[in-house]
Amino acid sequence: MTWSIVTREPGTGRFAVAVASRFLAAGGVCPWARAGVGAVSTQAQVNPLYGPAILDRLARGETPAAAIAAATAGDRGREWRQVHGLDASGRAAAHTGRNCVGWCGHIVQDDVSVAGNMLAGEAVLQATLEAYLGSRGNPLAKRLLAALAAGEAAGGDKRGKQSAALLIQGAEAYSELDLRVDDHSEPIMELHRVYEISKEILQPFKAAMPTRERPSGIFLPDEREPFLAARRAELMG
Repeated sequence: MTWSIVTREPGTGRFAVAVASRFLAAGGVCPWARAGVGAVSTQAQVNPLYGPAILDRLARGETPAAAIAAATAGDRGREWRQVHGLDASGRAAAHTGRNCVGWCGHIVQDDVSVAGNMLAGEAVLQATLEAYLGSRGNPLAKRLLAALAAGEAAGGDKRGKQSAALLIQGAEAYSELDLRVDDHSEPIMELHRVYEISKEILQPFKAAMPTRERPSGIFLPDEREPFLAARRAELMG
């Protein structure tokens, strides 16, 4: 009931998942990521347990293919499920169950994977991937939003539109960006609008939060306000 793109940004090691669906709040169950480990999207007759199970195995050094095979092996419903993901080396793998509703399938490459089910056709995934690959040099979030928009233009979920989400995982235990549109007539357009708004307060605020390198964050007013202003100007510029 969903299509998604899972990526690793080679220069930074950041992971990202973007997803769209004719299903309420897909962003609450599909995307998973863990700093320094990997990212996963679990969908179709979704099994949310796949996310942490696969990430745990990736953290122990298993390949994405092995981690996905192990996570799905004990699930009697695996042929109704779809899951794909990648690890910190950019290796990707996917599983599309035989009973997923057509059109369904996946495309896996180094550092990027796209997968979907109940789609208008394979062109949805091709357009999503091409838009992402063709936008190198742009901010990661913009690339993913462009990828979803291209997939939607190619037909998207054949039932229609309802929700979309964007998850970016940086080096910290918490997400760098986690935006969701749970119920909207144009969810990808709305997600793009929310992303633009996030540049004003949310993204500068998160940049000032405590990190492993800066455990107390930036909190003193005489330091915080100039930092937020500079970060905001950088994002808006």
